[in-house]
Amino acid sequence: MASTDTVDLTNCDREPIHIPGSIQPHGCLLACDGSVAIVRRHSVNAGAMLGVENTDINGRTLDELIGEQATHDIRNAVARWGNLTRPGLLLGVRIAHSSDTFNIAIHRHQGVNIVEFERTTDADTTPPLELARLLMGRIGQIADLDALFDGAARLLRAALGYDRVMLYRFAHDGSGQVISEARRGDLESFLGQHFPASDIPQQARVLYVQNTIRIVSNTDGERVAIEPALDTSGEPLDLSFAHLRSVSPIHCEYLRNMGVGASMSISIVSKGVLWGLIACHHYEPRVLPMEKRVAAEMFGEFFSLQLAELIQKRKLEASERARQFLDRLMQNVTPHGEIQDLLRDSVADFTALMPCDGVGLYINKTWTCHGSTPPTAAVPALMSFINSVAGGRVWATNALSERLPGAEVYRAEASGVLAVPLSQLPRDYLVFFRKEVAQTVNWGGDPNKRYESGPLGDRLTPRKSFAIWKQAVERQSHPWLPTERDTAEATRTSLVEVVMRHSELLADERHKADLRQKMLNEELNHRVKNILALIKSLVSHPVEEGRSIEAYVASLRGRIQALSLAHDQVIRGAGGGGLRELLEAELSPYRDVTAEIALDGPDVLLDARAFSVLALVLHELATNAAKYGALSVHAGRLSLKWQRTPLGDCDIDWLERDGPRVNPMAKPGFGSMLIGRSIPYDLGGESEVQYAEEGARVRLLIPAQFVTWPAAVAKPVASARAVDHAPPASMRGLSILMVEDQLLIAMDVQTMLADEGAGTVETASSVKEALHNLTIFHPDVAILDVNLGNGSSLPVAHALVARGIPFVFATGYGETSLIPPEMSDVPIVRKPYDVAALIAALTMAMGKK
Repeated sequence: MASTDTVDLTNCDREPIHIPGSIQPHGCLLACDGSVAIVRRHSVNAGAMLGVENTDINGRTLDELIGEQATHDIRNAVARWGNLTRPGLLLGVRIAHSSDTFNIAIHRHQGVNIVEFERTTDADTTPPLELARLLMGRIGQIADLDALFDGAARLLRAALGYDRVMLYRFAHDGSGQVISEARRGDLESFLGQHFPASDIPQQARVLYVQNTIRIVSNTDGERVAIEPALDTSGEPLDLSFAHLRSVSPIHCEYLRNMGVGASMSISIVSKGVLWGLIACHHYEPRVLPMEKRVAAEMFGEFFSLQLAELIQKRKLEASERARQFLDRLMQNVTPHGEIQDLLRDSVADFTALMPCDGVGLYINKTWTCHGSTPPTAAVPALMSFINSVAGGRVWATNALSERLPGAEVYRAEASGVLAVPLSQLPRDYLVFFRKEVAQTVNWGGDPNKRYESGPLGDRLTPRKSFAIWKQAVERQSHPWLPTERDTAEATRTSLVEVVMRHSELLADERHKADLRQKMLNEELNHRVKNILALIKSLVSHPVEEGRSIEAYVASLRGRIQALSLAHDQVIRGAGGGGLRELLEAELSPYRDVTAEIALDGPDVLLDARAFSVLALVLHELATNAAKYGALSVHAGRLSLKWQRTPLGDCDIDWLERDGPRVNPMAKPGFGSMLIGRSIPYDLGGESEVQYAEEGARVRLLIPAQFVTWPAAVAKPVASARAVDHAPPASMRGLSILMVEDQLLIAMDVQTMLADEGAGTVETASSVKEALHNLTIFHPDVAILDVNLGNGSSLPVAHALVARGIPFVFATGYGETSLIPPEMSDVPIVRKPYDVAALIAALTMAMGKK
């Protein structure tokens, strides 16, 4: 019978979760010797999963079990990753005795090479690197911490498909708070709730730092044993860095008590310390493929870096604000003569540094105060206490009466204290005060409750209640935020310097400012010289005989504008630009009476790399044509045609006619070499130049990997019936269902609509998922991709009609033939999505409701 002794959740700290002796069942494990030759241990499901006899796996060679090629690849991975704690990964590997393909993770720990196998799945078509780059790109430009937290939860839920994604930040006492959340529409919110430190045992926190990604595929807690459990030395297998490490029964029960069927956590580590977690919950069992886990792991590390950068930026901003404040204050130091006198006269001004109810200055045993502060008689005892605990550093508490019993009598005026030392010795302080604020804190369950031990002995049965537990808090002020502590630290640094050596520091700052100004002037001078050199090279060409100075100036202006447009489009983003726009930019200086220019070809987009290379080549071709070819005479003709090849390449044909007679150059110059070699060398394409008597002909081939051919659509939204000249509807607060089988497209639209103020944007990649979503929430409007790849979205359309929910169709291929006649009046929006066109279509759909 289980003991009834009461214990608290810190008993979980005793569980050796890094050596569970088992793994989760969605994969198998082989533990090999140091040379990755002989298998010494295996999970009992390894035989069945790898297609070999399970009875004699231990002692056999890895070659025998999975084949020579797979073993060779694993050994290479061990050579690359063996000295690192992070596992090496092999994706899509075939082994000798199974028709399945596997994703394999390999790492070396304590002299043992641990090889983990997971079957691959075709469910996800987004490459992990592309997904990781997409996620990191979305948060890489965020410059605000709150926006970073919100964006991370929303993006990960869209990318990984979990029912709930929470960003969880740890406090100094180990407790945590949910500071951001993206969830399924029918789930209760955990946003803002606090969870006690005991919910995450200490040894689990250590593993979260060592292994930053942790998956629980099924909280039922099925465990697959490792044989033998102990090696010949009597040691268990350490699985600290293993993906498949089985889950503590206590943790599984904890998740089941929350109703969770599967989970994944991504560690947020800042300066080697666990800052928080990104917790992903699903309410039924779910195995996230290794490819997506890799992307999530990369995202988590990038998020940690971005977080550290923004925290550091906030510290620098706090320091700069404090410095600017003190600089303004020190401007008056001369009339006062003594800095101490200036500070005393400026006590009230210090309230501008941070939110506070009062401020006091204690210098040379003299107290000067402003606002809500302790009584003067209590100041000596307070300063003596601060001397004993501050240790020459910034010190703060939001519950002074808990630390200093005598402070109980004035807790209403000063429950919060933030003390800033003004000297190296514990003597002088600037002190900020906050009044007592009675408040209510929402906990996800009673943080003080004790729990009876269960079938697992004194390792207890986890709590079953996660209902909000409200704690009334008295004798406390609003807490001092990290940004306010940063401001205090910046103020301390500045004031200590000012008090001790203000004259020398001001002179030093002036010197640094002069140096910075000099460097900026030199940089500006360098850039201006480069620009002037480029303009000089253009201007230095003489005016052709018979050509007016006005025409010359117009041509020169056009050339400079063309260079500017091409350069600007490359600089603006990694997406490159359109071929037609590039040609227009390069040839616009020559679109005058001197020549005829014809452009013919479909829309095509070039990525940034191809755009940059082709911009140089086309500019050189245009310049040569203007100097020596068809663009140099009145009757000249330039024809430019491009088309898509069967392989998706872009074939460009440059043809000059009716210009001066062309003779091949005896010695090719730099420009000719640029035309002939850039595309083959940089892009792996083709470049052919022919100098026929009637004119130059150049053929350029841009490989398909660098180009995108936008698909045509049959019925864009801007039809006669779609444009009602009605103002666009507000998206603010709307619930929207989007049925789209392409993850990247769905995430783009989610971001568009969120930026327009939409309240909830639920995505579904299949008809089944969409119909299920309609059973748990009622959207205001829906967006249906006509063709889902494995069928059409018409069943969802019929369900929406039955519920009276307006919707629009989206099409990327012109598949209007799939739309039945009774739905011919449903607005259609073109892909790729434009936010204005999308909102116009949604406006029209909701107007027909």
